[in-house]
Amino acid sequence: MTSAATPPPALVIENLKKGFRSPEGEVTTIVDIAAFQLNRGEQIALRGMSGSGKTTMLNLVAGILKPDHGRIVVAGREITVLSESDRDRFRAETIGYVFQTFNLLQGFSALENVMLGMMFGRGADRPAAAKLLDRVGLGSRVHYKPRQLSVGQQQRVAVARALANAPQLVLADEPTGNLDPRHASEALQLIREVCHESGAALLLVSHDPEVLGQFSRVDELSHINRAAA
Repeated sequence: MTSAATPPPALVIENLKKGFRSPEGEVTTIVDIAAFQLNRGEQIALRGMSGSGKTTMLNLVAGILKPDHGRIVVAGREITVLSESDRDRFRAETIGYVFQTFNLLQGFSALENVMLGMMFGRGADRPAAAKLLDRVGLGSRVHYKPRQLSVGQQQRVAVARALANAPQLVLADEPTGNLDPRHASEALQLIREVCHESGAALLLVSHDPEVLGQFSRVDELSHINRAAA
């Protein structure tokens, strides 16, 4: 009797480099990562201060930016060889992203924001979107627009949207940065619980000691990213 094949890691980075050119023509390297791996279902926090390249790194992993050099493999698929449209499609289906600024569409309800996230992946599913919002404690506010929600509630909508397409990898860029300590703790617990329930791996970047203290594995981004050392 043969055992099932071991699933690939959620994320593998090899020899990744990204730089930006100034108006004067000088290229500054922002990301220079020799190797990094995140296993399936694993939750890792990266300690990253301002200027450490954290957002650029996450945008590269998400396929929002294309690297100058190197490989990024997400759930067994190398995204660095994909076209922009294919990266967009793959991101919608495989990666969830929780932004510090939430990035909710102000003219749409909480339910519609989650459904819009679904449209770029497996397709809008109203009952599933409502169930997600109920899971994050917003079952009675599905028709509220962002301006009618507290900052903490808006973050919960953002978490639901990030999980809308059952991603295998969730990226979180300072997800509690705009929240007070109580709501920050609640949001972090929610993100970790929902990722654990769905089996998604979590890569979170923060400089907040309270946030980092909740993780059993915390890596220094400056140790991983040679450009920030």
